[in-house]
This record gives sequence, C-alpha cells and structure tokens, in this order.
Amino acid sequence: MASANIQELTDANFEAEVLKSEIPTLVDFWAVWCGPCKQIAPTVDALADEYKGRVKVAKMDVDHHQLVPQQYGVKSIPTLLIFKGGKVVGQLVGAMPRSKLEAELQKHL
Repeated sequence: MASANIQELTDANFEAEVLKSEIPTLVDFWAVWCGPCKQIAPTVDALADEYKGRVKVAKMDVDHHQLVPQQYGVKSIPTLLIFKGGKVVGQLVGAMPRSKLEAELQKHL
C-alpha cells in the first residue's frame, strides 16, 4: 500500500477499526489480481492522505478475509463501503472517477 494513512483490515479487527470508529470509514474491498482494484488504488491512497483525521480509509483483501465481505454482501470488487456510526451509509462498486468517489464521501462528513 502506498499511503501510510490506510488501515489494513482483517475479519478480526473489522469491528474495532470500522464499526466502532469515531469518524466515517471508507472500506475498499479488493484483491491482488483485480485490475479495476489496481486502477482505483491511487485514488483511494490520495483520499486517505487528503482526508486524514476526518475519514478513516481502510482496505480489506477479500481473498484473505472472507467473513466480513460475505456479511456485507460484497459480490464484486472493488466495492467501497462508507461506514458511519457502525452502519453502511454509502456504497460504490467498480472503478470510478475520483470525483464520484469524493462526492459520495462528502455526503457523510
């Protein structure tokens, strides 16, 4: 991962890092082999840096951690879910322009 501001998630730490987070959390469900995931990775990294302190940005590798993606119905990747107060408040699926991702994020600040 390029940005030091991105939290690596596991099935074990998801509740503490995301559901109990004091600030909105953007979770990128991805996999190493996923082309569109690689395509949006620089955007996710940039948002992690830009929104540091206002939004937590995290990634979960769906090949290594499958319980949480199943719980949230992640069927295609990349899927980006925005959590606030322990609930999903936004969802984006697939590679998209930064403007679309940022507009969805802004709704929840």
